[in-house]
Amino acid sequence: MQNSAEFQELRGRFRSFVFPMTVAFLVWYFLYVILSIYATGFMGTKVFGNITWGLIIGLGQFVTTFLITALYIRFANKEVDPRAESIRLELEGGVA
Repeated sequence: MQNSAEFQELRGRFRSFVFPMTVAFLVWYFLYVILSIYATGFMGTKVFGNITWGLIIGLGQFVTTFLITALYIRFANKEVDPRAESIRLELEGGVA
């Protein structure tokens, strides 16, 4: 089954979403860490009241985590799950 065209397409679609999204998030995360270490002045700059850039970017990490999760769920429901179900049915001898 791993060599079938259906499985290869499923794996390709999965990877085309997951790998770029993972790289983008890791770059965003490490940017936050690097700024926290080397740009303490910037991260401590108050934007309004006692809210600093560090706090805004740090909370942005949570927002992007939830956003990526929501995007993946939508992608999986639309692209991955139907193809995986079809492959599963074929393997089990059902009608795809």
